[in-house]
Amino acid sequence: MAQLTLTARDDVTLAAEFAPAAGPTRASMVLCHPHPQHGGTMRAIVIGALFEALPRIGVACLRFDFRGVGSSAGEHDHGDAEHLDVEAAIAAVPALLEQHGAEVDVPLVLAGWSFGADMALSTITPSIAGWLGIAPPLRFASGFDAVADDPRPKLLALGQHDEFRAPDSVVAEVAAWTATRTVVVGGASHFFVGRTDRLVDLAAGFVGELVES
Repeated sequence: MAQLTLTARDDVTLAAEFAPAAGPTRASMVLCHPHPQHGGTMRAIVIGALFEALPRIGVACLRFDFRGVGSSAGEHDHGDAEHLDVEAAIAAVPALLEQHGAEVDVPLVLAGWSFGADMALSTITPSIAGWLGIAPPLRFASGFDAVADDPRPKLLALGQHDEFRAPDSVVAEVAAWTATRTVVVGGASHFFVGRTDRLVDLAAGFVGELVES
């Protein structure tokens, strides 16, 4: 694992960590953490589980602390300037892959959990191959329409017993989204304690679909 600093377009510096794939690189993934004002960091349980497990199956992972979190500079901006943080992380991936001797032209998945899922699902760049949203509240951003209408694949993983937004409500809201699949993880809360293995499996399967397409 490599520790590094990212710089957003407004010159805010962000703490980040990169885990290269253990073998041939099949894909890369940028991981966006939960709400900064509710204890969310890049080491939160779901982000940590994906960051640890996915490199073992060929998925290089980049995680970072949003502005105002940990040693990242700046202040929380209620989901606005945080999009600059996400874009900075996406932009950093090709050079990081190259530095570690990996294939650069591999699918990139933009993933996030909770607040991070909302940030991911409201960020659109040409380099993204697909989106993985884990328990998105769908209320911390207002720019979901562009991703919703985009033909690239989206997978939403929802907790059966989510305390902050019922999965049926999310399913109904995204029913008209293009190329979007929802999976409800049985027995899971918003925090997926004891069910992160299921999220790893879903992420691995989603990557496999992108690699094979």
